[in-house]
Amino acid sequence: MKKILLNGVDGNFGSKAAKVLLEKWPHEDLIFAAPSEKGLEKYADIDVEKRVADFNNPEGLVQAFTGVDTMVLISMPFVGPKRRKAQQTALDAAVKAGVNKVVYTSIVGAGEKDIDTYEVNDHVWFEAYVKEQPIHYLFLRDSQYAEAMVSSYVNAYENTDNELAINMGNGKMAFVSRDDCALACAYAAMSDLEDQVIDINGPELLTVGQYVQIANEVTGHNVKYVEITDEQMYAFFDSIGVPRTTEDMWAQTASNFPFCSDGMVTFGRAIRLGQMSTFTNDFEKLTGQKPMTVREMFEDMENHLIGSRTSTED
Repeated sequence: MKKILLNGVDGNFGSKAAKVLLEKWPHEDLIFAAPSEKGLEKYADIDVEKRVADFNNPEGLVQAFTGVDTMVLISMPFVGPKRRKAQQTALDAAVKAGVNKVVYTSIVGAGEKDIDTYEVNDHVWFEAYVKEQPIHYLFLRDSQYAEAMVSSYVNAYENTDNELAINMGNGKMAFVSRDDCALACAYAAMSDLEDQVIDINGPELLTVGQYVQIANEVTGHNVKYVEITDEQMYAFFDSIGVPRTTEDMWAQTASNFPFCSDGMVTFGRAIRLGQMSTFTNDFEKLTGQKPMTVREMFEDMENHLIGSRTSTED
């Protein structure tokens, strides 16, 4: 069996993918990696090899990735030049170590010719960089996590007078559960597929208005979707202290705001423009399962909140 190395097992996404791999793949052919020994502590009693893979240590990464056939690279939670540098460092180390294939969690819209968002541009750049290297790849272009919108919905009835005000207009998104994305990631790592793009979409294309309607039906709340402009959205984020980018003070603010306003505003704009409405059955073909619906997630809301993101930059 091929050796699979899963980076980021200390994070939300990585830990969910790790659980699937532990159930499906021989433990002697699994390697779990995290940026520090502390990130591996919860796997101390699990019979898989554990390695430290610090993306700030190129030489250490080559050693960490040696003997690996398939490396899973979960995209970094920070955005911009720091993310590009960290992921480039990881990929260069994988190539130097002789890794055969990288499985990378990209994002919906990365294949759109005219896309221009703070978040997506990094993925477009990195996909292009990977294709230039002597390594096989699978790009998993995940739709927006439905959990992010579940959390936004909860915030609307708890803090903003039952108003969900965002700039997505009537654009559509095949909202997908993060759990399903992690499941697909594990299946992609186990597969023999290579040099392909796999779209990981939810089971239905929805506008935010339709999303909110489903949520209201399930929860009994009366949240209203309010369309706002990009400028109004920036003003709101500024008022609550959300950083414009992840360049400044990101590690300090990420625990309170696991996003930046440039990312959120330009992401919403792309949805409004119809640039992120990819809708396929790739998930079912890859996993043999149907993705969770938005209704199912609201029926189990406590287990489908977005949670925190793990930043491991300097």
